[in-house]
Amino acid sequence: MNDIRLDLGLRPVINVSGTMTSLGASIVVPAAVEAITRMLPQFVETGELQKLASRTIARLCGSEAGFVTASCAAGITLAIAGTMTGDDRAAIERLPDTARLPRDEVAIQAGHMVGYGAPVEQGIRLAGAKPVMVGQATSAEAYQLDGAITERTAAALYVVSHHTVQYGQMTLEEFVEVAHARGVPVIVDAASEYDLKRFLAAGADIVLYSSHKFLGGPTGGIVAGRKDLVRAAYLQNLGIGRGMKVGKEGVVGTIAALEAWETRDHAGIRARETEALGLWQQALAPFAGVNAVIDPDPTDNPLDRLKVHVDPAAAHITAWDLGDALASNAQPVIVRDHEVEHGYFYLDPCNLHPGQAEVVAARLGEELEIARRSNTPIASDFAERRKRRAVNRWPD
Repeated sequence: MNDIRLDLGLRPVINVSGTMTSLGASIVVPAAVEAITRMLPQFVETGELQKLASRTIARLCGSEAGFVTASCAAGITLAIAGTMTGDDRAAIERLPDTARLPRDEVAIQAGHMVGYGAPVEQGIRLAGAKPVMVGQATSAEAYQLDGAITERTAAALYVVSHHTVQYGQMTLEEFVEVAHARGVPVIVDAASEYDLKRFLAAGADIVLYSSHKFLGGPTGGIVAGRKDLVRAAYLQNLGIGRGMKVGKEGVVGTIAALEAWETRDHAGIRARETEALGLWQQALAPFAGVNAVIDPDPTDNPLDRLKVHVDPAAAHITAWDLGDALASNAQPVIVRDHEVEHGYFYLDPCNLHPGQAEVVAARLGEELEIARRSNTPIASDFAERRKRRAVNRWPD
């Protein structure tokens, strides 16, 4: 490959973390690359391009309408803003000032108020709305949602993510039933979800997806749902949405990625991912203190990951030090380490180029062999690691 990263002096990372924005999200599918390349030198009426996007989104998502915005996070803010202002241009221009609006509250389960690189509730506040927490982090019930809804409730937000608390929460169907009984529209953040139809089919009024995750499109967000609410969200581009605008390349690339999704060999991709998981299990099997198990996706996406448990006493290295060692080589392998303080990390096979699964297997063996030969376990202070990583977010 003609790797631009090497030309720019950047590290040629191998991503086994997943569809993470911090790593560039996903491999853009060839159809989207071609569409973007063809569109970039041209002028286009962006409104007409968004009409085409709306028809494509409606067909693929089973919605009445849709549009493309800068990201799924932007979609949250725009969709919520639309439920407050409708198509009132003056109200749109006043946001985030909601003093003259009758509704400015958004109900959200406490277990869904998580971070995905930024707080979910900040996406609510950016519209000028006020998040209203429903229940407790590990327990949210229908009566609590009903009690949280008032005459000022503009919308209810439901988050589908591996980051959310995975027990004690209302199902989407139950959430929709309560909200709709009180006349409140339901917005679903489904940024990293495979299924483009099930959330609207379950009763959601608007569903938001990332263009740049499992779809394999450019950076962007998809807003799909009821035509009146989609239109109100789209009109926010005349106000707070101006800073969240998407370029012509983002819209046409998203259209191409959606169309490619229709013909993608999903079974073939799953088979290749399963093969990678088996290869990694074989590579880890000879090492004491390492237990690798296949773990299904927590939000029911059709994919598995390898959950790698590391016993520092037997493996002579902690899970976080092994993850850091894999990431430090000239050919860095970036694992999914958001729960690594519990002694495990994940290997996600969904973003591999041909031959990379074998490189990952080799790197795992190399670092575990170094640890095995160490006289004492490699065990850095986890608290210090957290502090260091927080400081290092600014790259200068």
